[in-house]
Amino acid sequence: MASVRLLSSVVLVGGLVCAAVGCGGDSGASVSAPAPSSPSSSFSSFADSWDEPAAYAYTLTSSEGERSLIGTFRVTVRDGKVTKAVGLDESGRGAVRRAPEEVPTIGGLLDRLARAHTDGADTAEAAYAPDGHPERITLDPLKNAVDDEESYVISDYEPGVGP
Repeated sequence: MASVRLLSSVVLVGGLVCAAVGCGGDSGASVSAPAPSSPSSSFSSFADSWDEPAAYAYTLTSSEGERSLIGTFRVTVRDGKVTKAVGLDESGRGAVRRAPEEVPTIGGLLDRLARAHTDGADTAEAAYAPDGHPERITLDPLKNAVDDEESYVISDYEPGVGP
């Protein structure tokens, strides 16, 4: 019975993966990422020049991969530390409940980007706003590994906002 359930799960996951990547021929439809709303750049373009303010708030949407930090969060930062993290969706609320310390500052996300770049990740990219703060960070340590990707979208950034 357990092997039938396992086989069913494998077939279901395989079907979902095929549907997501377009297995089975050309349907005429294409999937592409939306164009960034700001200049896109590699690791170092603005990351080295953006100074993290003493206080700010932002919305983080964390997706991709098998990680505990999945969901959408409203994050408040003061003196380089997260002082408040609120899950804005079911996944985000669960992540905050389980491990609130995993919700990063923007500086922490830039540290992840720098570490991935230094470690030779297959993908370590960011798109930056005109003021230099990142708006999107995409990490993929190993090209052919499954579920090691990380995607972060930073929106509603408000410098000077604090507790």
